Amino acid sequence: MKFEELDLNDNILDSLYDMNFEECTPVQENCIPEILKGHDLMGVAQTGTGKTAAYLLPILSMIDDGGYPKDAVNCVIMSPTRELAQQIDQAMQGFSYYLEGVSSVAVYGGNDGNRYDQEMKSMRMGADVIIATPGRLISHISMGNIDLSRVSFFVLDEADRMLDMGFSDDIMKIASYLPKTCQTIMFSATMPKDIEKMAQNLLKNPVEVKLAVSKPAEKIKQSAYICYTTQKLEIIKDIFKAGNLQRVIIFSGSKQKVKQINQALTQLKINSGEMHSDLDQTQRDDIMFRFKSGQIDVLVATDIVARGIDIDDIAMVINYDVPRDTEDYVHRIGRTARADRDGVAITLVNEDDMYAFRQIEKFLDKDIEKNPLPEGCGEGPEYNTSKNPRKTSAKSRRRQNRDETAHKKAKQHAHGRDEANPRNNRQRRDDNASKPRNEGQNDAATTPQDSQKSQSEQPRNNERRDNNRRKNNRQRRDNAQQQGEQTAAATQGSSAAEGTSNNNRRKNNRQRRDNDGNKRRNDDNRWDKNRRNDKKRGPRQQRKNMAAATAEAPKESGLKSMIRKPLKWLRSLGKK
Repeated sequence: MKFEELDLNDNILDSLYDMNFEECTPVQENCIPEILKGHDLMGVAQTGTGKTAAYLLPILSMIDDGGYPKDAVNCVIMSPTRELAQQIDQAMQGFSYYLEGVSSVAVYGGNDGNRYDQEMKSMRMGADVIIATPGRLISHISMGNIDLSRVSFFVLDEADRMLDMGFSDDIMKIASYLPKTCQTIMFSATMPKDIEKMAQNLLKNPVEVKLAVSKPAEKIKQSAYICYTTQKLEIIKDIFKAGNLQRVIIFSGSKQKVKQINQALTQLKINSGEMHSDLDQTQRDDIMFRFKSGQIDVLVATDIVARGIDIDDIAMVINYDVPRDTEDYVHRIGRTARADRDGVAITLVNEDDMYAFRQIEKFLDKDIEKNPLPEGCGEGPEYNTSKNPRKTSAKSRRRQNRDETAHKKAKQHAHGRDEANPRNNRQRRDDNASKPRNEGQNDAATTPQDSQKSQSEQPRNNERRDNNRRKNNRQRRDNAQQQGEQTAAATQGSSAAEGTSNNNRRKNNRQRRDNDGNKRRNDDNRWDKNRRNDKKRGPRQQRKNMAAATAEAPKESGLKSMIRKPLKWLRSLGKK
């Protein structure tokens, strides 16, 4: 179907004509009419099928037709990543080229204060379309920079990706600020139970459009190398020698690996760049611009660019390691073979990723071609699709160790030895010595004379062994008794010394207390004598005697005097 057959605005059709868009993709053909009718929609389709245009074209067409407030936000589009938000904003600029009065702003984190002020100003003035990441939009809502009470369209792009990134609560919080009459549109590459639950909470009688769920494009030539981890860089070097280096993406699940791979490619004089979460927004924008403009031939990236990034001319995708699940594999290789182009997808599978890669093959219902390793790399591992080959080998090793241990014990028992318990060996020797040897057990080299001699010497040997055992036991008891006596003597001596020390300490304390008591009594007697003499003499002489006694008496603190003789101390205060 052609776009002209759809009920789109003439200005939108003019923009599509200038962009050389004539034929609709299946998802656009099924979604655009339902959105124009005002229905809520749940779209499930593989990546690279034109989902962005499937919701932007009808929304822009209806806003341009009129009937929506000019000073309010009319559409909110949620994006899981900054890169996808920027891409949607770029598509928005192209589709709205001939639309007058329809404005938009992309809202995402990682910018400076000037960018934040621009976002705040655009939202307060009522931009028609807001393209935002969940975290940044929550920030503007909490600051009161945006009013969502008159929003007419709410779009969730890559909804499954947003749930994987933990934005479920943010999405529900944003939805709580929307009016109940808002038309909600959800697009997802997969349809897990979490997406179904969210759709039930947000959508009202939605129309479901499901097209080729999670199946890669047929034009992608998929192959794999079964190799060791140390062979991966050599394989990539051989791939680049054989073909064109332009427009290649190498995916890895770890940002540390991305840095290492890019460093290795740079040492090989390959024009490459890296994209991961450690880069700030300015660095990300610069890397994507250089890659899209052809200044960089190879982009080494994490899954941050695995979804929604629209670069049509990617010729090859290399999975440096196997993705964590089949959906990520589909999204990674979906970066190539877009817009009816051919593409190549190569996966490097080491011994730890064989089971996961086999699950991808089962999901795709086909066996992916296994390429031979290039010359000079050596031999690779055998393709083992068991869940964990290491556990299997460890289990066999444990079984082998148990068999060897059992065989060793049986052999020791046959020879009368037990290395784990030498006492058993001694007891076994005693038992064997006490038992008479049977004629059938005699050694072939033993003569009858030797047998008679050994039997005659056996009681004498037994008696000698018993005497030695009794002697050892007696010596052991004597040693234990002697050691106990020494310990008791040492304990008794220490106890006596400790008792003497305690007695001396108590005696010294008693003597000190007696001395203090005698001193206090002497002082009291002197004061009493002076007081009696003062009564016999006049007041003037009493004052002189008091002053002399005070000078002779030891000075003590007022607090101590008050405690000892409170009345006397109070009288002295009155006299002073």
